[in-house]
Amino acid sequence: MTIRVLLADDQALLRAAFRILIDSCDDMEVVGEATDGTGTIELARAHRPDLVLLGSRLPAGDGLAATTAVCADPDLSATRVLLLTTSEIDEDVAEALRAGASGFLCEEATADALLDGIRTVAAGRSLLSPLTTRALVTRFLAAPAEGARLAAPEDLAGLTAAEREVLGRVAEGRSDAEIAERLLVSPPDVRAHLRRTMAKLGVRDRAQLVVVAYQSGLVRAVPPPSGTR
Repeated sequence: MTIRVLLADDQALLRAAFRILIDSCDDMEVVGEATDGTGTIELARAHRPDLVLLGSRLPAGDGLAATTAVCADPDLSATRVLLLTTSEIDEDVAEALRAGASGFLCEEATADALLDGIRTVAAGRSLLSPLTTRALVTRFLAAPAEGARLAAPEDLAGLTAAEREVLGRVAEGRSDAEIAERLLVSPPDVRAHLRRTMAKLGVRDRAQLVVVAYQSGLVRAVPPPSGTR
């Protein structure tokens, strides 16, 4: 199955480099290029790509607006958003995760890391390291912007004990294999719990599960290691 990618960045040279890299892979192709948020939304609705690769150089506010619109559109429920950012711990990154982005990569990432990231997010998994997850949650997700809806404890009332346990481990940034080893179950069992949990909570991926876990109080944020910005 070919992963269909929409590029969104206002730098033509950077888009050209991404297109060459992505189109060189047998399992993915670029289906369109956008230079601003409005164009990103329009092309996403026209092409319904598997993934939007959203660069950090879109005009101010455009990236977040595009992420919000794409993730909120029922017709684009299968489209994931992967951010490229200049900083792993950034207010815009936190806001994009709240809006439904599936993860991010720093612009300094290697070509192989970018391609692996596209495959990871297109497969329905999130791209968040444990360290970055904890730091983001501590600084932003656990203290949402004014007016943002908190996930309340009662939102988790329909989860089984096993589903709550798996949700908590996901919020720590643990992989399926790590969770399975901890709970003495198989990785497919963990993924089954995650699918049911996402369905019950109405979220689209692991990144949003992290937000729900912390904002509902299931897991509490701890300060990031010293030296983390």
